[in-house]
Amino acid sequence: MVRARSAVVRHRRHKRLLKRARGYRGARSKNIRAAKDTLLRAGAYAYAHRRLKRRDLRKLWIQRINAAARAGGMNYSTFMAALTKAEIGLDRKALAEMAAREPEVFAQLVEQVKAA
Repeated sequence: MVRARSAVVRHRRHKRLLKRARGYRGARSKNIRAAKDTLLRAGAYAYAHRRLKRRDLRKLWIQRINAAARAGGMNYSTFMAALTKAEIGLDRKALAEMAAREPEVFAQLVEQVKAA
């Protein structure tokens, strides 16, 4: 049986790994083992922070909706409760965009919710 060698495959794998590690400081961009460890850690942080980003955006949306609702004479919790009572099915992302980009339309929505 012929002896299997992995030189080409290993070089290709190492090259791909070092390409992903470009821009890192010192041995982290040149040394295979250091680059591999750094990339593993970077991947873990990237995964965790993708989830944190959603949390941060939701906080931002709530703050924007609260500020716009207060300008219309309501606070956030009563505004959201009144929205569900009036059966208006807009999510927080859409409401925050409306509050930031089209304040007149949001003010009309606040008045509509107050009436209901």
